[in-house]
Amino acid sequence: MSSYTPKNILITGAAGFIASHVANRLIRNYPDYKIVVLDKLDYCSNLKNLLPSKSSPNFKFVKGDIGSADLVNYLLITESIDTIMHFAAQTHVDNSFGNSFEFTKNNIYGTHVLLEACKVTGQIRRFIHVSTDEVYGETDEDAVVGNHEASQLLPTNPYSATKAGAEMLVMAYGRSYGLPVITTRGNNVYGPNQFPEKLIPKFILLAMRGKTLPIHGDGSNVRSYLYCEDVAEAFEVILHKGEVGHVYNIGTKKERRVIDVAKDICKLFSMDPETSIKFVENRPFNDQRYFLDDEKLKNLGWSEQTVWEEGLKKTIEWYTQNPEWWGDVSGALLPHPRMLMMPGGRHFDSEEGKGTSFASGPNQTRMVVPTFKTSSSTQKPALKFLIYGRTGWIGGLLGQLCEKQGIPFEYGRGRLEDRSSLMADIQNIKPTHVFNAAGVTGRPNVDWCESHKTETIRTNVAGTLTLADVCREHGLLMMNFATGCIFEYDAGHPEGSGVGYKEEDKPNFTGSFYSKTKAMVEELLKEYDNVCTLRVRMPISSDLNNPRNFITKIARYNKVVNIPNSMTILDELLPISIEMAKRNLNGIWNFTNPGVVSHNEILEMYKAYIDPKFQWVNFTLEEQAKVIVAPRSNNEMDASKLKNEFPDLLPIKESLIKYVFEPNKRT
Repeated sequence: MSSYTPKNILITGAAGFIASHVANRLIRNYPDYKIVVLDKLDYCSNLKNLLPSKSSPNFKFVKGDIGSADLVNYLLITESIDTIMHFAAQTHVDNSFGNSFEFTKNNIYGTHVLLEACKVTGQIRRFIHVSTDEVYGETDEDAVVGNHEASQLLPTNPYSATKAGAEMLVMAYGRSYGLPVITTRGNNVYGPNQFPEKLIPKFILLAMRGKTLPIHGDGSNVRSYLYCEDVAEAFEVILHKGEVGHVYNIGTKKERRVIDVAKDICKLFSMDPETSIKFVENRPFNDQRYFLDDEKLKNLGWSEQTVWEEGLKKTIEWYTQNPEWWGDVSGALLPHPRMLMMPGGRHFDSEEGKGTSFASGPNQTRMVVPTFKTSSSTQKPALKFLIYGRTGWIGGLLGQLCEKQGIPFEYGRGRLEDRSSLMADIQNIKPTHVFNAAGVTGRPNVDWCESHKTETIRTNVAGTLTLADVCREHGLLMMNFATGCIFEYDAGHPEGSGVGYKEEDKPNFTGSFYSKTKAMVEELLKEYDNVCTLRVRMPISSDLNNPRNFITKIARYNKVVNIPNSMTILDELLPISIEMAKRNLNGIWNFTNPGVVSHNEILEMYKAYIDPKFQWVNFTLEEQAKVIVAPRSNNEMDASKLKNEFPDLLPIKESLIKYVFEPNKRT
């Protein structure tokens, strides 16, 4: 039996339950291994799960999404990753019935991004993909032999279907590109740190609160449960002894009915099962039994060590000692929780995680090394922001600014066009202000909107109006990131005249469908006095690796037009948006730096500060029209209203030098 020794391991989703136990174990047992954790800190993740590793020199935490190809490629290369243990996934079956597209996005697309990065970099020696026993589907009640690794995959719910789909991609990349893949399929896991949407921690927390334990159906469903430390040891064995191209079941033959699990918990809490258990409506489909053949893994030297009674007592002891670990989890304790009813990212539920240090990465993603604090404050924060647009550029930057300023915030989980989900977000998060940085700008640009008009309307018009209305109902100010690309130079505002469009001017640019929707919703939002509309134009930041950055875009174009335009330097203006929220400002604001700058002037600065050898070619608007679908807006915005409110606001060219080019200056 050959043995494998990794050097630099990337563990995805390791602020979550199972992966945090694996990460902590490897960091503790193998000081020569460098462990890089990648986690986007979703609702079921918590930086506190990694507290045992916070001071270890071989540990690094990176906050980010596996769906970001730029980030994944960057990490593989800069951290010299040779091994990936891929845990990151949406895993709760109940949520998959209510929000199945999120499962496809995270479980299939996210896995695909990782695999493609492995193929491109060509440096991965092991890719361990973590799947589930649910991909086998339901096991016959009278089956004596469990599903073995070659059994047919017959998933029965959206969650297990996405995990099976991800497995197919892993297998394909192994066969087509020779990627050294290993897949695991595990039984249910329980133990400390688990988010209480899952059965055992949910029952424990409900029992701690003296509430009844809800059981789906009649409770006859059978499951097998493994203690988390045993599972972490299984992954340790598979990492070192598993064979490339193989699948390993991580399971136990000791099965329990759900009703018996509830009775065992009632017993340990001295509760009467007859009055403490209630039967509720079953899931749309609830597999009766999962049963695994675990002989293959045992042949590698692993075996279950923790008996059920011991593991359950340890788990109850941990939850009773850490009742506020997850903050407000009332939504998770419902009989049929949905993702939209859950709190958002949970890393600001306590003081741990407020102290974070940042290092620059590509695509505005930041590496975060936790500097956990031990004290916590009981004082209610004066501010708490609810931000929509988590995966967007501006939304991501807003979150980073809140972290730096110590402002509690959470990202919204609801879709803008779904009123009930927005109300659930507000009820769960209880924000003081709402920031809307979500919207459709097109993929990769506004030309996409020309052929996807209903999708564009749904988000940019219906979604924005719905959010504004929900905020108004709850007495909340909505900071709405809009666009200034609703004007074009005309006789009253000629190019080069210095006469800019004011906030009260009527939009006159209808060349693109994107701009039409933004102008339409801006007009309608005038009826809402709880909205502060910020007209952003051609946004620029100091991150010149970000493909959404206007400078990055034009530096990569074969040809560029040369027209003066008003623009927004995000490094200077996004902090101002937070200050505007604190001042409870409303109405329409031209959210640009004063003055204009042309394409050529920007590229001259780029050449002077970044790349002396840089060259570019201009073309006319007529020539540009031949290679784009929709015309583009060009205009000057009058920023005097914003300048009067914030007198230190720099003119566009000065802001470019101070915030963008000087920090990136190459000598």
